[in-house]
Amino acid sequence: MSKSFIDQVHYIRIPVKDLDLSAQWYSDVLGLQVLNTTEERVILKVNEGPFLLILVPTKDETFAHFTIDNKQEFSIGFTSPELAKFHQHLIDHQVKVDEIQEDNGHSFFHFYDPNGNKLQVHW
Repeated sequence: MSKSFIDQVHYIRIPVKDLDLSAQWYSDVLGLQVLNTTEERVILKVNEGPFLLILVPTKDETFAHFTIDNKQEFSIGFTSPELAKFHQHLIDHQVKVDEIQEDNGHSFFHFYDPNGNKLQVHW
C-alpha cells in the first residue's frame, strides 16, 4: 500500500477519575477549549487544529500511559514553542513536573495530570 487510508489522528481518549475536576484542569492549566460536556465524556480542542482530547470517566485503575520494565512511559506528546515558560506555568499551578531535558537538539519534559496520566511536551 503506497498511501494510508487514514488521513489524520482525530482524537485521543484519556481515562480520568473525576470528570469535572479533570475538565477544569485541562481547560485552566493547559488552556484547552471545552467543546462539549456530558456525563460520559468531555471533548477538548487543542488550539485551532483538528486534534481533540476526550476525557472519559472511569473508576478503574488505568492510565493513558504504559510501562516498559515497570517504568512509566508517556503515550501523548504535546509541543510548545515556549517550553521553559510552560514548565514554570505548570510548577506555579502545583503540577507534578520533571526537569527539562535535552536530546539531540530538542528539549522536553514530562508532567502528570491530576489523575496520574503521564504526558510529555517538547520543542
